[in-house]
Amino acid sequence: MMELTERQWIRHIVFHPVEGFEDLRWKKAGSMLIANIIIALWFIGEILCGNFYGQQFVMTDLDKFSIVPYITRTFILFFVWTISNWSICTLFYGEGTMRKIYIYSAYALVPYVSQLYIQVLLSHFLVRDEIIFIHIPEVVGIFWSALLMFTAIKAVHQFSVSKALLSIFFTIAVMMVILVLMVLAVSLIQQVYSFISSIFAEIEYRIRV
Repeated sequence: MMELTERQWIRHIVFHPVEGFEDLRWKKAGSMLIANIIIALWFIGEILCGNFYGQQFVMTDLDKFSIVPYITRTFILFFVWTISNWSICTLFYGEGTMRKIYIYSAYALVPYVSQLYIQVLLSHFLVRDEIIFIHIPEVVGIFWSALLMFTAIKAVHQFSVSKALLSIFFTIAVMMVILVLMVLAVSLIQQVYSFISSIFAEIEYRIRV
């Protein structure tokens, strides 16, 4: 197989996932920079979908905008996926490193990320009765990326179909555990911060009195 540019690699993977990810593995190709760009575009796409959708479909209030939920559902979610898959597949004797899992998984998100921008664009040209034309690319993007993600995990770890499915199932289970622990940790930190703040407030009040 001849050498491909990064753009050609993405096109090859998206339209020929089985062959594409295997070629990516054997050529030891894949760019961390491109993977980071895809995740950044995912982050931006989610913000656009949440705040700049056509007003005939969704009314948004930018005064209540918060960037935290978007960071959570993109960067944090993806990092947790990468760590969880690496930890599970290490037990399953997978061949993929954390770096490869990160790159392959990011490449698999290309259809999903693309449909975010397509949705926002179409929402400014279509009317409510034509909403089906927005849902079509959304559904296609989700299922396409799911297929690519499965193929990516299968290729990066050199798993069989059944083992790849099992590893993805356990990866999602581990992700849920990690996310629950993160929520509990954040809640605990907030409670400790609130407790310490109340103590300092009380001390400051006593000093003034």
